[in-house]
Order: sequence, then C-alpha cells, then structure tokens
Amino acid sequence: MKKKVKILGLDCPNCAKTLETEINKLNNVKNGKIEFVKNSLEFESEDIDKALVDIINLTKQIEPNAKIISEQEKKKNYSIFIDVALLIIGIAISIIIHFVKMPVWCYWTFYCLAVVMIGYKTFIRACTLLFKGIINENLLITISVIGASIVSENMEGLMVITLYTIGKIFESLAVNKSRNSIEKLAQIQPEYANLIGDDGDETKVSPEEVKVGSLIIVKPGEKVPIDSVVISGTASVDTQSLTGESIPVTVSPKDNVLSGSIVLDGVLKLKTISEYQNSAISKILNLVENASENKSKTETFISKITRWYTLGIVILAVLVWGIVWAVTKNIDIAFYRGLIFLVISCPCAFAISVPLTYFSGLGNASKKGILIKGSSFLDACAKVNVVAFDKTGTLTTGKFEIEKIISFDKSKSEDDIIYLASLGEQYSLHPLAKTITNSCTKKLKQIKNVKEIAGHGVEFIYNKKHYFVGRKNKDQRQSAVEIYENDKKIGEILLHDTIKHSSFDVCNNLNKMGIKTVLLSGDNEESVKKVSDLLNIQESYCQLLPQDKYLWIEKNKNKSNRIGYVGDGINDAPSLTLANVGFSMGINGSPASIEASDIVLVDDNPNKIINAIKISKFTRKIVIENIVLSAIVKIVFLTLGSIGITGMLAAVFADVGVTLLAILNSMRALYYKNN
Repeated sequence: MKKKVKILGLDCPNCAKTLETEINKLNNVKNGKIEFVKNSLEFESEDIDKALVDIINLTKQIEPNAKIISEQEKKKNYSIFIDVALLIIGIAISIIIHFVKMPVWCYWTFYCLAVVMIGYKTFIRACTLLFKGIINENLLITISVIGASIVSENMEGLMVITLYTIGKIFESLAVNKSRNSIEKLAQIQPEYANLIGDDGDETKVSPEEVKVGSLIIVKPGEKVPIDSVVISGTASVDTQSLTGESIPVTVSPKDNVLSGSIVLDGVLKLKTISEYQNSAISKILNLVENASENKSKTETFISKITRWYTLGIVILAVLVWGIVWAVTKNIDIAFYRGLIFLVISCPCAFAISVPLTYFSGLGNASKKGILIKGSSFLDACAKVNVVAFDKTGTLTTGKFEIEKIISFDKSKSEDDIIYLASLGEQYSLHPLAKTITNSCTKKLKQIKNVKEIAGHGVEFIYNKKHYFVGRKNKDQRQSAVEIYENDKKIGEILLHDTIKHSSFDVCNNLNKMGIKTVLLSGDNEESVKKVSDLLNIQESYCQLLPQDKYLWIEKNKNKSNRIGYVGDGINDAPSLTLANVGFSMGINGSPASIEASDIVLVDDNPNKIINAIKISKFTRKIVIENIVLSAIVKIVFLTLGSIGITGMLAAVFADVGVTLLAILNSMRALYYKNN
C-alpha cells in the first residue's frame, strides 16, 4: 500500500536527503521519497500504520523540528519562531555570563544552558547521525564547540554555535521563500466545478468527475476547473498564475479558457474540452511535483562530495593537530588550530547555496509560466546555442482556415470532399484535421479499420471503397490535404496558417543573442520559406517526416552545438527527447510532447524561450560564483588558521559569513528580471 503525508520543518535539501535515506533503511518501508519542494513524504508498506509510527519516531531523532501530518491537515510550522526565540534567550544569557561575575558552578550552568538553547538541533542531529555512521557538518560544529570549551575558549565556542545557528535560520528563510514561489502553483488547483445537469440545475462536484463536453458555470472569484470553451458570457480572466502575465484577458463566446484561471467579473457558461487529468492545471501540477527529481550534474556532484568531504576534513584536522603539535610542542595550540580547521572547513556554503540557487531559478521560471522539469535541464538550457523550431502550432497559431476545396471528380461536390476527408480525420488531433472536421456540416459516421500512416495521413474503408486522406505528394503552393478513392486522387483541400505575434520576437531575440535559429517542418517548400523569411530564421528545411527531424538533430548535435528543439505534436516527441533541451507548448501541446520535453511553456508563447535561457544562464552564473567564492575563502582561511595567523572567531566569521553571502547571492536567482 502507498501512503502520502506532509512533512513540515525541513529547511535543508541535504537534511531531507539524509532523512529519506534513513527512512528507506527501515524494515517495513519501501520506496520512501521526500519531495522537499512540496513538503511531502510518500512511501510503501504492507503495514502502513506501523510504518508511519516508525517514520515519525525516526524523524524526531534526526530532525527534531520536523513534523509529519496528514495531507488534509493544515498546520503551520512554528519551529523557526521557536528557534529565533531560543537563539535570542541564549545570546542574552551569553552576554550576562560574559560581563557578570558569578560562581564557577553558576557560570558553567548558564554556559551549558546557553549552548544547548542555541544549538540543540545541531547537537541532536550530530549524535543521531553519528550513531548511524553518518558524519556531516553538524558533527564538525559540535566538536568545535566542545573543543573550544576544553581549551578555555568558551566565548569562541558560543560564537561558533551562535553564528552557525543564525546561518541555518537564514537558510531556512531563503529556502522557504523559494519553495513558496513554486508552491503557489498548487494553490491555483480548483476545488470544485459547478456542473449543469440535464434539468438545468447546478451541482458542485469534484473536477475529476466532470466529463468532456459537460456544461459548467464559473462565477466571479471562482477558478475555471477544467480546460473549456466559452458558450455564453463575457468576463475578464486572471491567468497570471498560469502564464505569468499580470494583465487580465477578456474572454467571450468561442474563446478557450485554461483551468486554473480566475474569473474576475461576469458569469461564464463553459463547455469542457478535456478531462481534468489532461487539463492545463493538472499537467502543471504534475510537472511541478517531479521537478526536484532531475538534479543537475553540479548539484549531484556537490551532494555526493559533501558525504565524504566531512570525513576527509576530520582526518585532515587530526593531521593538522599532529603536525602543529610536532612543530610547536604545545598540545593546546595544536588542538586549537585543529578546531579552527574544522570550523572553516564546514561545507555549508556549498551544500546550501547550490541547491538553493537552483530552487530559486526554478521558482523564478515558474512564476513566469515556464516549467523547467529539474535543475539538470536548467543547466542544459544555459548552454543552448542552436534552437530548432517545428512550424505548425509552434511558430504559427495552428488555427487553420480552408482556403480552397478542389474536386477532381465531377460526381462529387465540395461538400462530398469535405465529408470524405472528415471521415478519416475525425479521430486525429492534428490542427489540419480539426479544421476540416469542424467545417463539415454532415453528421459523421463511425468507421472502422482506420490505419494511420506516420507522416502521411490515414487510410480507411467506406462503402466498400478504399480511401486515403493526407499527403502522398508534397504540394508546392501551400498546406494541402489530398483525398484518394481507390488510389485515384478525387480532391484536395488547401489551407493556410497564421504566424504567432510572439514568434517574431523570439526569432529576433535569439538572433541578437547569437543563437542560431533553424526551422524543421513537414510542410511544403513555399510555405516553409515564407515563414522562414518573415521570421528571419537562419536555416530552414521543408517536407520533413518526424524521423527526418530526429536525424537532423542527431547529425548536428555535438559538443559545440547544444540544440534546443521546440515542438507541440505527438510526432515531435522523439526530437524533443533527443535534443539537449526540449521545449513544448503547455496549452495546445500533445500529452506525448509535454511528457517528452524538458521545459514546458505554459501559455504556448515561444518568446518565453528567451526568458528560460536568460534565467538559466543567470542561475548557472550564480552557482559558479558561490562555488568559487566559498572555495577561495575556505582555502585562504584554512591556510591562515593552520599557521596560527587567524583565530577561531575569524574562522567562524569566514565560514558563516561566506555561507550567508552565498545564500543571499542565491536569492538573486529568484528575483532576477530578464526584461
């Protein structure tokens, strides 16, 4: 059986990973998984109740402030307020014992009380994890505080734990800020739908219960529960949570409305065009849930190295202690310098700032309607220098209009040609097919033995005759659908598409950034050349089958060419998967293309590729800045501390200071504006 609960109070990605590892070691727990961004824990067990009790007990040991509650339970976590209160009281006691003379027993009583109040979480984690064979920064700090007390540097010991705790509180605030920016997406999830029954009465039901083609009512202040088309009514709709656009959109009959949009004024009568699980809001939430799983190589490397880093530092500290003792012949000096080495070597700046930077970058992108499925794809996006586009539905609106209907058979009228074409296209999701079937005025019969020929069209049997609808020959004038009866061409439907306004912006901006633009289309040469020239695309290829696009990416993808591919259809899925970064459309994109892609543009606006690339480049720049800054400061102070030039106080300021600087620098990725 599976169980999902909320886990509050986890403010450190590494702490969450450590807890997840220990949970999976429990005998009656399988596939335990902590979603740090969503504050959730999912696991499997044959005895759910017993497993949950064991997990709660283990969590109390490793993460004292973490609380596990049910998914339905709404409970605020006040641990950070408790930590701040205890920190303030601990600092007050520290000041008193430093300036007020008192008996030795009284001094040590208050000293121990202050140390415990300020750093109890650190000490508990250190001891608990040590017994489980895990050595991390909590142990380094604990050893440093105890060691400082042993060599009578009590106030320096207090300073160590005080500054470290302040750093952890800042880390908690920063992580929660990034987490909240992503979690806001979950708040747009509609809780109900006003379903109109056959008798005209309204009934509140769960969105999951509403079927395609149902009629629903959405009133002012309510969320649109399912992707729909407006039947009647006009209203202003807030789509900011979905698309990042702050200006409300006015919708009227025949306009599409995305689930998760908020109706600001007016009442809308809608007809649902998808099931809830296939609607925009459901897709977005699923993507957000899985975003934290795909970590970048940098983040994975830092995570792995910190596991062994701490053990290595303890060994090096012992070596420093031994060398200094051998040189100075003074065990107290040697021990003190070894402690300085432990403090300055604490890996917090690396372990905190790298995942926090990626969280901030992902959160910033999500606010702008760009869903990046993980930090690995954010890293890859920063390196893209070639962007290849599909044409229909990506650079163009995908909303076709019939230009001309041609009948080559005198016995068949234009309506007959449309009807025969619609028979074959009625099961297709292709934009051309939708345009044709929507223009058919006759009621379509359900036909069997429909066979799809990838990249060409469909064939079927009707009235004992064999029909083919699609494109056997590539029309040289404009988009066309051919109709064959018993291998004889009996008709042709010519259509045309319009270019999205945002397509002009994305191509111009990519060219300005020095990123090569390429158009890969299955359409005819004339149509492709026209779009390519209008958008100033550098290279274009026409009459390509899905496998041709795939082969082009495979041939051109190398260390010097990092390719981003942008598409929206089922046939784009292989290319989206093969490209270094796949961009899909969130509204009109097929489920297959959204699944195969690495980045989803929620509102189908291709110009947001520019935002994605700029946010990715900025985020990666901050990651490198934090790593370089932390490494330089640590190397300098490790050297100075080992030879006795700096004391523990300077080491603490250096360690905590660089950690705080790295955290503050990481937050820039959350507020970065790439306009």
